[in-house]
Amino acid sequence: MAVILIKLGLSALCGIVLGLEREIKHKPLGLKTCLVISVASCLLTIVSIESAVTSWGESQLIRADPMRLAAQIVSGIGFLGAGVILRRSNEVISGLTTAAIVWAASGLGIAIGAGYYAESLMGLALIIISVEVIPFVMKRVGPRALREDEVHVTVVVGSEGAIEAVVAAVEGLGMHVENLRVRGLQDGHEVFLTCAAALGHEEIPDAYRRLIALADVRYAEIEVL
Repeated sequence: MAVILIKLGLSALCGIVLGLEREIKHKPLGLKTCLVISVASCLLTIVSIESAVTSWGESQLIRADPMRLAAQIVSGIGFLGAGVILRRSNEVISGLTTAAIVWAASGLGIAIGAGYYAESLMGLALIIISVEVIPFVMKRVGPRALREDEVHVTVVVGSEGAIEAVVAAVEGLGMHVENLRVRGLQDGHEVFLTCAAALGHEEIPDAYRRLIALADVRYAEIEVL
């Protein structure tokens, strides 16, 4: 009984750590979800192993699969993770990391339920390093492509001739234009640009002021993803 409590407690700890990481970033499926998934996965793994062993009594030959429930957990959690993957627009898909964290919480619960304590803690540490430390380091010292974020720029101009000036101004702000879409309005034109740039939050107000100051610009919006 003590071993089972240790397993459930350790799986709860892993779920709390992963859930807090998501909660801090205000992501869906945070603390409560990761905690429930990790503990439930651990419990089902324990039941799966114990039922396979006890069903054959003292026999040294176990014909039942000790991990039959755990195998179904891995595939079942995939449906839950798919629910947080959202397509915000034609260019942006979000929720992939959250779905992976949910799947990881389940995996850690299974590993702890099977008795792999040290391996589970090491896996938890590596997961946190992967989603927190490595991206931070890459933003500081990594290649330029890894330091850049996707930036959406929306500008409404009154005349068609101002579109080229908008594109030139955006590139002058250090943004690399990757996609350009123009949509005609009743009283002007909407220019939507998908860019790559290492644009800090403190630089956004200045970039906005420079865009809105352009001739014939009626509206400007900058979104860093």
